[in-house]
Amino acid sequence: MTNLSAVREVLRRQRIETPSWAYGNSGTRFKVFAQPGVARTPYEKIDDAAQVHRFTGIAPSVAIHIPWDRVDDYGDLTAHARSVGLEIGAINPNVFQETEYKLGSVCSPDPVVRRLALGHVLECIEVAQATGSTILSLWFADGTNYPGQDSIARRQDCLAEALAAVYAALPAGMRMLLEYKFFEPAFYSTDVPDWGTSFAHCIRLGERAQVLVDTGHHAPGTNIEFIVAVLLRAGKLGGFHFNSRFYADDDLMVGAADPFQLFRIMNEIVAAQALDPDAGVAFMLDQCHNLEPKIPAEIRSVMNVQEATAKALLVDRDTLRERQESGDVLGAHAVLMDAYNTDVRPLLAELRQAMDLDPDPLAAYERSGYAERITELRTGGTQAGWSA
Repeated sequence: MTNLSAVREVLRRQRIETPSWAYGNSGTRFKVFAQPGVARTPYEKIDDAAQVHRFTGIAPSVAIHIPWDRVDDYGDLTAHARSVGLEIGAINPNVFQETEYKLGSVCSPDPVVRRLALGHVLECIEVAQATGSTILSLWFADGTNYPGQDSIARRQDCLAEALAAVYAALPAGMRMLLEYKFFEPAFYSTDVPDWGTSFAHCIRLGERAQVLVDTGHHAPGTNIEFIVAVLLRAGKLGGFHFNSRFYADDDLMVGAADPFQLFRIMNEIVAAQALDPDAGVAFMLDQCHNLEPKIPAEIRSVMNVQEATAKALLVDRDTLRERQESGDVLGAHAVLMDAYNTDVRPLLAELRQAMDLDPDPLAAYERSGYAERITELRTGGTQAGWSA
């Protein structure tokens, strides 16, 4: 039998980080759709992120993207975050939007461009130190579109050289997480296309280099929970970027496309006792809300991860092991399905009430009037986001 008191306590300690870029305008390759009240500055993004934490109670940090969130005084930005109950989370360098990066950043055939990209990543380490962040989150859009366009092996050498320089510059207590993506924007070869490539580079670097798993960065049918289990066993799972995909890197709300997959992932996390913040696995969202309102979408995403986690915590581990070891295929599967099919919403509502939160975060946000206030106040200036 599952100890519900213990389950509630674990859920109370859960932490999910939201991304600053989720609070800006975004869109498709064809159109960016502006929304009223969207944040104009990194400070306003933090204010919006604070609303997610206010109503969920488990989202106390916000990741920032540089240069999207560049400011003159990062100490002041950090102080502002703390004033609204947040901390600055992972620092994400952007080495994919400048014209110089047309043929790649740290893997570019041009050594001048490689130095430019490396310099920006090293700058982001300084940003992390100024904000108190302990995570440098790396994703490279580098790759090629055509066979023969560039040397695959040479590009791996350039990548290894850059990562080694970054790793050597990490101060004590800081980790670097290397994200992978199987395609896009490059179509023929991507320089970090899968968890194995990321893992191979991280193994060479040392214990503070780990793999970041973005749930939308896999080919259809990929068994992501297998990857998670292997990385956990090797001590190389640094964290997640949670989102959903139907076709490619859709960046939809996590759990929207395949909630059962999210449960299966969290089941491996719970089985490995890696859910607690002290375990060192960073649970982060990475989403773009093109059509839906930003803040409610982030609240919904946090709730979706929370529900999947609660179901994973309800798995009867003793019975599951007994049935696995006895070769009871259907019986073992039934243990997982029983947990997955449990309606955990009443449990989470009770937990929120015990945390002095509204049992329905989305309804509470709608009643708060925050959306109406920012629509009225945020007039003039340029909304955050990117053009297409």
